[in-house]
Amino acid sequence: MKDFIIPDLRDLGTPAVRSDVTVTLSVDGIPVSVPAGTSVMRAAALAGVTVPKLCATDSLEAFGSCRLCVVAIEGMRGTPASCTTPVAEGMVVHTQTDEIAQIRRGVMELYLSDHPQDLLGSPITGNSEMQDMIGAVGLREMRYAPGKNHVQPWNDGAPNPEYRAPDDSNPYFTFDPALCIVCSRCVRACEEVQGTFALTIEGRGFDSRVSAGMASDDFLSSDCVSCGACVQVCPTGSLVENSVIQIGTPDRIVKTTCAYCGVGCSFDAHMRGETVVKMVPSKDGKANHGHSCVKGRFAWGYATHAERILHPMVREHYTDPWREVSWDEALDFAAERLRRAQAEHGRDSIGVITSSRCTNEETYLVQKLARAVFGNNNTDTCARVCHSPTGYGLKTTFGTSAGTHDFDSVEDTDLALVIGANPTDAHPVFGSRLRKRLRQGAGLIVIDPRRIDLLDTVHGGDGLHLSLMPGTNVAVLTSIAHVIVAEGLQDEAFIRERCDWDEFLAYREFLLDPRHSPEAVQAQSRVPAELIRQAACAYAAAPRASIYYGLGVTEHSQGSTTVMAIANLAMLTGNIGKPGTGVNPLRGQNNVQGSCDMGSFPHEYPGYRHVSDPETRAIYERVWGVELSEEPGLRINNMFDEATAGRFKGLYCQGEDVLQSDPNTSHVQQALASLDILIVHDIFLNETANYAHVFLPGSTFLEKNGTFTNAERRINMVRRAMAPRNGYEDWEITQMLANRLGGGWDYAHPSDIMDEIALTTPSFAGVSFDLLDREGSVQWPCNAAAPLGTPVMHIDGFVRGKGRFINTEYVATDERSGPGFPLLLTTGRTLTQYNVGAQTRRTDNTVWHPEDVLEIHPHDAENRGIRQGDLVRLASRAGETTLRAEVTERVAPGVVFTTFHHPGTQANVVTTDSSDWATNCPEFKVTAVQVSPSNGPSEWQESYTRHAELSRRILPAAE
Repeated sequence: MKDFIIPDLRDLGTPAVRSDVTVTLSVDGIPVSVPAGTSVMRAAALAGVTVPKLCATDSLEAFGSCRLCVVAIEGMRGTPASCTTPVAEGMVVHTQTDEIAQIRRGVMELYLSDHPQDLLGSPITGNSEMQDMIGAVGLREMRYAPGKNHVQPWNDGAPNPEYRAPDDSNPYFTFDPALCIVCSRCVRACEEVQGTFALTIEGRGFDSRVSAGMASDDFLSSDCVSCGACVQVCPTGSLVENSVIQIGTPDRIVKTTCAYCGVGCSFDAHMRGETVVKMVPSKDGKANHGHSCVKGRFAWGYATHAERILHPMVREHYTDPWREVSWDEALDFAAERLRRAQAEHGRDSIGVITSSRCTNEETYLVQKLARAVFGNNNTDTCARVCHSPTGYGLKTTFGTSAGTHDFDSVEDTDLALVIGANPTDAHPVFGSRLRKRLRQGAGLIVIDPRRIDLLDTVHGGDGLHLSLMPGTNVAVLTSIAHVIVAEGLQDEAFIRERCDWDEFLAYREFLLDPRHSPEAVQAQSRVPAELIRQAACAYAAAPRASIYYGLGVTEHSQGSTTVMAIANLAMLTGNIGKPGTGVNPLRGQNNVQGSCDMGSFPHEYPGYRHVSDPETRAIYERVWGVELSEEPGLRINNMFDEATAGRFKGLYCQGEDVLQSDPNTSHVQQALASLDILIVHDIFLNETANYAHVFLPGSTFLEKNGTFTNAERRINMVRRAMAPRNGYEDWEITQMLANRLGGGWDYAHPSDIMDEIALTTPSFAGVSFDLLDREGSVQWPCNAAAPLGTPVMHIDGFVRGKGRFINTEYVATDERSGPGFPLLLTTGRTLTQYNVGAQTRRTDNTVWHPEDVLEIHPHDAENRGIRQGDLVRLASRAGETTLRAEVTERVAPGVVFTTFHHPGTQANVVTTDSSDWATNCPEFKVTAVQVSPSNGPSEWQESYTRHAELSRRILPAAE
């Protein structure tokens, strides 16, 4: 197994600074030039001189509390702290003199006087900054006799009032106050990096100690979000991962990419043999810069969970128990059933669904299976039910189906407009970066039916919250554009240069119609007209304004129209093509961008080229050696409709749980039950597998090589840290199935697949595993014109040439509230769970979110006799379920909200078939419902539970 070699990533003590002025100084006789404002400590480190430190680290602003980093500076009195002293031209610094050495030993001696003397029992022995600094300062003996301390539980036979027992309330890490030196690193990381402000220093002097909130709080009950930033910066082991305590220190490191949300955080997997000891966010990760969330850092235990399926299984009918079989038998069974389906029902009677959790290379092979082996274009992906309107809307207006800027761009934004997204829950690492920018003074506009945590950013300004009714995004955005044009706030120079002027004039005429005025839209959206005007003026006036959006934009009947309305706003104000601006979709899953890039849609080859284009088709016919169909295939919803009609009979579903994630669960059930052959390729028996005939056990991200592409178009390496417990990486399984059907594939490694992607896809033409190993990551397009990728798109012009304004007429959804269903349901995610919960429900994250709940406003709850925690019936025209009520003012009157992480709730049983007009993306965000008290599970839930138990029976291996 070849491990990626981690580059030299020394801790330089203090953060880098930006400056156009360079300063030259001397450190221990070594000349070094650095930007003005750089600390002496960082300058010394850049010169190759290490200054001892305990409170300083280059991910946090200088603090100057530990006093270990003192130096001597010629012409300056005393021994200043190098971390807080800025460099000056001609400065002469001495980091090691007899006086400095004596001071440092004295400081360390004081620390150790109130610290465990025997560190043998420390879980980070051999990997402790504290121990390293003891050696660095040359301390060999202690002069101080034992006295008042925070270390010993007992003093002179009596309980020590200063002692605090370790806090092991958090399932992932432990805080041992006896090892704490109150350096404040953890507190500062919680404030500066994460932005939660959950930790504080209570008391003064000797009574100072780290506290997680109020005196009665422990880490679990506090505001801590378990991001792990405090654990990462702790220099003593006072905060340490429980896995390190249990397993020990790692013996190797493999750099890989997180398999949760679309941020695409880079991680260093610290391994002992085939066991993960801990996951540490990579300091050089270009998407996350050394930060992470509770899921990526801690929720990886599902990879070795007892419920994981490791052997192939088959059965004749979905009501039969499963039989464990060999790989050969399972693949032969699957291939024979697929061939039979096509023989009896035609070439177009089978298809595939690709996974947004699998790698680019694996997804590429699955869509190739449909096109080159099945002989049709029946391939779709979960992006159909999340971000397909992004692809349609941005391609129509800008010419490319992806976000425009990298995450680093947020550091330059003066105002962020966040619509239909909850970054602190769904994209937490980016949410922390955005919060940091808000604390620095950037403005905020939130357009969302719920009040999201971003609006409560500590030390942030007062943001504008446009709490609109679900389904009225287009009306509100068009009204904002109306105000901008009516008040002459548009960037005319940008529009004339970069956009089609005639189209703008037509768009301007459309906007100025009185029906788009804030006063008219107020009646539709319930957003006060004055708030719409304030938002329009703030967005237009900001020197650099950016837009971030999520599924609250796309999962609507007008999802594509909303995306185009967002693009219109960016072009209208010139907020495109420069740092701090742009249109940035926050993609939901780790590789949903990649699954779209790889040609998962039934009408497009990789790189978003239509299947009817003869030149593109000729490329693939030449490389694949087969004749390809020019007819677009079936979308997911079309597959289900055709299945219930008896015309679609076979489906290979890789890494996607359509029964839990797609709308109108009853309809999906009926479709899956109608199939002659359903092959589920996953790591667990998911809900879709309840109707499967073949189960192919998959591999986790820790067990494979390949790439993911995140929401900013960044292609990151996924590297194998352990051998696949199922025996194969997922791409190998797809290849074996293809070859059973005559595919004749002979890929030896995922790098071979990426080479084929680069050969056939212009936007990936320069991508290779060698390039990614060398550069860490790149953002497509990566080709001869941009050999190292493209962080910011549309700098000098749009991909389509001139930017295109589209008239965005508001059309009210058919899904409206009324006497029978007077409330509107909208759905979303929570911080600690992910998507359908298959991974996170099999970790300790269930401590925070053990079940889906229904958020309901106190007014609506009171009218229905519902109290906090009551079991309630949630019913729509499509179906009903029961869950517990969460009475809160986060939702507006008339609106209720729930998540879809737990199959016991099956929230999608109440969502309908209503979908986006252009892409068929389901309208998850608007469902008319009624809520009433309940005394138990719904009839549907009871029936579903019985079937799930029946379908998950596995015969003993001997039978």
